[in-house]
Amino acid sequence: MENNIDNSNEKEQPEKQSSTSSAGDENTGSTQQNEESKIDPAKLKADFQGTYKNAKTFLKDLLDIRSDTDRDSTIEAVKKDITFKGHNAWILVFSIFVASIGLNVSSTAVVIGAMLISPLMGPIVGMGLSVAINDVDMLKRSLINLGVMVGLSVITATFYFMISPLTGSNAELEARTYPTILDVLVAIFGGLALIVAKTKKGTIASVIFGVAIATALMPPLCTVGYGLANLNFADAGGALYLFSINATFIALSTFVVSKLLGFPLVKYANSKRRKRIAQIASFIAIIVMVPSVYLFYAMLKESYFKQDAERFVKNELALYTDSFLQKNATVTTYNSGTDPKIEVSFLGKEIPSSVIGVWREKMKTYPNLKNASLIILQNENTESYDQLQFMKEFKYRDSLLMLNKDERIAYLEKELDNLSRYKRNSIPFSNVSNEARINYENLVQFGYAQKVISNFDKIDTIPEFYAVWDAEISRELKQQNEQKLKRWLQYKLALDTLILQSSRQPKVATE
Repeated sequence: MENNIDNSNEKEQPEKQSSTSSAGDENTGSTQQNEESKIDPAKLKADFQGTYKNAKTFLKDLLDIRSDTDRDSTIEAVKKDITFKGHNAWILVFSIFVASIGLNVSSTAVVIGAMLISPLMGPIVGMGLSVAINDVDMLKRSLINLGVMVGLSVITATFYFMISPLTGSNAELEARTYPTILDVLVAIFGGLALIVAKTKKGTIASVIFGVAIATALMPPLCTVGYGLANLNFADAGGALYLFSINATFIALSTFVVSKLLGFPLVKYANSKRRKRIAQIASFIAIIVMVPSVYLFYAMLKESYFKQDAERFVKNELALYTDSFLQKNATVTTYNSGTDPKIEVSFLGKEIPSSVIGVWREKMKTYPNLKNASLIILQNENTESYDQLQFMKEFKYRDSLLMLNKDERIAYLEKELDNLSRYKRNSIPFSNVSNEARINYENLVQFGYAQKVISNFDKIDTIPEFYAVWDAEISRELKQQNEQKLKRWLQYKLALDTLILQSSRQPKVATE
């Protein structure tokens, strides 16, 4: 018995030892896991630096244009494109004709084709590059050829619009009479794309063509010619202003990229001359950049003003139902920020001054309308308002918002029948009465009316004429004239049936 107890104790001791050893192993493993789970700051920093370095290398390879820039070839190519003579001059003249025709007939495709063949970019890019590399000779050539280009373009466009049989304005021409912030942005990014494409080894022709279309230098020059041909100097001045803005920002983009790419400066033997030319180039750059930045800021503010004005009219004024807002007659005038105005027109009942006061207070909640004035033009004529209501009802009826196709067809047939009946029953009375007076000297009065007759089965409408003859006319001549007048009216008005009432003017009694 004791032996059995001893054996059992001996068995329990190894089990305890094994459990103790397994617990120790678990503690050791958990300690190792804790040590492994600890973040090593040095290793993390090294990994982050490696990732940043790889990303930086990737972006540098992706966006770097310095290594693939051919500076000398770019300068030579720009110099070559500056001069306007010979082939370039004739190409410019013909492309101006094509663009003018496209604007005249409002054809966007024709205008785009003209911009593709026009050599307008050369002098403008030459201006920007010459200032960047201090090449005063290139700058002089660029300015002279830019003047030649503008003069030749305006003369050609003016000549075309003077001989063109189509003299009316259109949306294509009107869109080129004033600059917007979008024109400035297009000129900036288009100019950047152009000079980057020109500096690449093996110029990208598609980019140059795309920039020629996007910046749209040619249409404003054609619009200047249109304005001069029609003595509309306001449109001509606005179009020339738009061209100047586009050209300035393209040249400015060329200047910035050329400086960033490190184009070599022109070397002069005389150090004083080199210093003087560098000063002149820097002065020109400042003269161009400062007004350009101000212009960009001013046009950006004007764009914000017009956006807020449009939202104000839509969210506040258009919701007023007692009068009708003429949306197409809304005029927003920025006036360079000195006296901005929103002018709207209403038809119908007079708007109470309290409502207008609420609108003016709400206008101040729009950030860019705080200093703007609201002008309300009203039409207080109730008859006009009634006519407006009738027009709205007629428009609603004529909108054909029917349930199905059959109802629409029936409605259209009814309207067509009413129109045909109205056309049959109406006559050009003024012309007919004048001709009757010429044909019959004894006719002193002439009248017309539609006579409605019913036999209780159907209703018929018969035209009835009324003639009054001179009191001195004889009975026989009166009867002859009646028969002739009736036949003439039937033939003249293509009438099968008519009624002619005839009488003589009473004689005036004499003492």
